[in-house]
Amino acid sequence: MQVNLTGKTALVGGSSKGLGRAVAFALAQAGASVTVMARDKIALKELMEQLPSQGQQHQFLVVDFSSFVSFKEKIDAFFQKNSVDILVNNTQGPPAGHAIDLQVEDYQAAFDLLFKCVVHTTQRALPQMQKKRWGRIINVSSVTVKEPLPQLALSNSVRAALASWAKSLSLDVGSQGITVNTVLTGYFNTSRLRALNEAKADATGQAFETVEQALIEKIPLRQLGDPTSYGALVTFLTSAQASYITGITIPIDGGVLQSY
Repeated sequence: MQVNLTGKTALVGGSSKGLGRAVAFALAQAGASVTVMARDKIALKELMEQLPSQGQQHQFLVVDFSSFVSFKEKIDAFFQKNSVDILVNNTQGPPAGHAIDLQVEDYQAAFDLLFKCVVHTTQRALPQMQKKRWGRIINVSSVTVKEPLPQLALSNSVRAALASWAKSLSLDVGSQGITVNTVLTGYFNTSRLRALNEAKADATGQAFETVEQALIEKIPLRQLGDPTSYGALVTFLTSAQASYITGITIPIDGGVLQSY
């Protein structure tokens, strides 16, 4: 099966590295014109120049997800001049922390980062999708939506709210040819996972290698995920072949979730 996104435009958040970068590459390979979006201008410009192209027009957008006011300004300015057919909502994760140690201000910051940025971007993208009666909205989330981890209380809480919002949105826009899905991310070989493992190693006094191997042992496939497989899943969800898939949470986790 080949996915053909020729003539489609995509906006991919958090795409200067990791899973977002893999998604941007996969969409471009399928023929989409991709706007990559993150904080690091140099990394974004390099990525834009590296993306596969068969005549597409790729571009980049520098935003700071951690500052909602400035983020909103940048997004509003972008959509005054651009429209997108495919929106991949992805931001950096909030800090690790146990629920008992966190303050209400921590939850507010996580809500701004993981929820408000996504909802605002989606609201700006929707009008043109509705006009075209075609659109794909994909939220990059985490397996902790279904099975929370104690040290990730901020992510657990806000990502669960976002998944519920996405389901609600899918009910509103499905009749207009727009699908909305949420990908529940397992343990992938990214700098984000490495940072979490390093934090756990520091907190427990264990070696980083010990922490990482213990994590791998919890995965039925006994390996960390390859970001390219993540890009392939997201690209499929944007395709015509996936037009009957909407309103669901899809784990890609090597089997780590115990639920089904």
